[in-house]
Amino acid sequence: MNDRAGKIQLGIGAIVAAVLFVAVVIPNFVSAPSNVPNVILSPRFWPNAIALFTGLTGIGLLLTALRHPEDERETPVDVDHRGMALLRLSGVAMVMLATVYAMPRLGLVWTTMVAFIAVAFLVRTHHPVSAVISAVAIPLLLYAFFAHVAGVAIPQGEIVRLP
Repeated sequence: MNDRAGKIQLGIGAIVAAVLFVAVVIPNFVSAPSNVPNVILSPRFWPNAIALFTGLTGIGLLLTALRHPEDERETPVDVDHRGMALLRLSGVAMVMLATVYAMPRLGLVWTTMVAFIAVAFLVRTHHPVSAVISAVAIPLLLYAFFAHVAGVAIPQGEIVRLP
């Protein structure tokens, strides 16, 4: 499969997933009270936002793929990297298990920082400084918003507690 065909398939898949989530999954499986005063605090807001961004990403992939001329050359699949891919997939599964184990002890914010950094280096990011900055800044900013602005209780750990 060439790069253009892969982008087209990925774009169509993202659009189908977004439509499926907006039309079926979120309305049927995400419960939300009808009297939420602020739309951002509704439990359906962020799943809908993520589905919308997924659909926009799919449209962007389709437009990018259709704008470039078709390349008939196939991209060879390097079979030697399959073992490393399975090893990284196993590593991500271990990070997920460790996250579930560490969440009650460290709390949501600290656990997500460590998990983000672990996954970033597990997949061998080309931007390690950005990954570490994002791993620290995003959970702290989300905590500050939800705990202090929205008034939502964020799970704290037994070891370190945030203000």
